[in-house]
Amino acid sequence: MANFGGHAIPGSFFLLYGFWLTVKHILQHHWRTNQPKARRVMPPLFRKLDYMEGGFLIFASFVGIMVEQFVVDGPHARLYNPEGKSWVKLMNWQHSTMYLFFGISGMALVASTASKQVPAGLDRLALSLALFVEGFLFLYHLHNRPLLDAHIHSLLLFAVFSASASTMLEVFKRDDIVLELLRAGLFFLQGSWFYQIGFVLYPPNGPKWDLTLHDNVMFVTMCFCWHLAVALLLVAGISSAVWLNDAVAWLCLNAR
Repeated sequence: MANFGGHAIPGSFFLLYGFWLTVKHILQHHWRTNQPKARRVMPPLFRKLDYMEGGFLIFASFVGIMVEQFVVDGPHARLYNPEGKSWVKLMNWQHSTMYLFFGISGMALVASTASKQVPAGLDRLALSLALFVEGFLFLYHLHNRPLLDAHIHSLLLFAVFSASASTMLEVFKRDDIVLELLRAGLFFLQGSWFYQIGFVLYPPNGPKWDLTLHDNVMFVTMCFCWHLAVALLLVAGISSAVWLNDAVAWLCLNAR
């Protein structure tokens, strides 16, 4: 949606998902470091976490598509208007397409968890594809936009394509805690930057930004670096809290 809420919804989704990934992967890493090398079968607890994650992706994607399609000024599942000979709310359709591929990644995660017949790494491949599609859509989302509008969206592409690339690496290098936490941090970055885009383009309160002023371009570029720093600090802080929590450590050691 071309309003603040249309950016807050995916922003909230990515922030929550980044938090979930950080906690889950630290739990898994803690368990792996306390097991003999020969033991590779994850306990039921982690299978349940994967089911929950897959279900969350599917549900959130469905909600996102419904909101984009059936808000008051949405396309209501109409792609083309034959009377006016024009496309209907293509921005909403682009956002719906983005949610669709994240829903597919959730299905792939559920399938990978449920059956050993599913090739290893399919869940990461599907998530990498979803991120690529997100970036691909936004890459052609910027045509004929004002300077600041185009720039603030283009900065998002750095986070999206980086997350897609790091997730693709996980297809070939499983259970690498550095790559897993990098992915979580990039989801944090995406989430906070969606909010930043909403505040710049559709400020709920306060004056509107000058979308043609070069100083504003310089400022939001600097803001992107601050968002990256905050994302890294969030991952470090959450990871430390989970790792040092005695109750969580006990849970990991006894999840067998």
